Amino acid sequence: MTDRVAAEFPLATFLGMTIERTAPGAAAARLTVRSEHLNPHGSVHGAVLFAMVDTAMGAATLSVLEEGTLCASIEVQLRFCKPVFEGVLVAATEVLQAGKRIVHLEGRVHDARGELVGLATGSFAVIATDNAG
Repeated sequence: MTDRVAAEFPLATFLGMTIERTAPGAAAARLTVRSEHLNPHGSVHGAVLFAMVDTAMGAATLSVLEEGTLCASIEVQLRFCKPVFEGVLVAATEVLQAGKRIVHLEGRVHDARGELVGLATGSFAVIATDNAG
């Protein structure tokens, strides 16, 4: 197992999202809601929440993989529980089961008051790089 966390990438930078490994097999994405995160109704667009969950799940998955492996989303399901209009959002994710080829995860998105905004499940593929043999 490694101490890897997802690297910075343009979408995370654009969204103002930070990612941290919170424990082995767990990671969180955090962002402060800005006007560019809002949909035409004034609430945070679902794609922003999805990006947070997917990215945090990737970081959690990386933290349980061996060196020489990467991961990619197979599927992520996100249920929206309530709208958010402002404040800080945190998507906390954790690995439920890590197999040799697939990692299963769950996540929860909370607002600044700790209220549940979204529930997620996901599966990530484990991908050997050329260096892994």
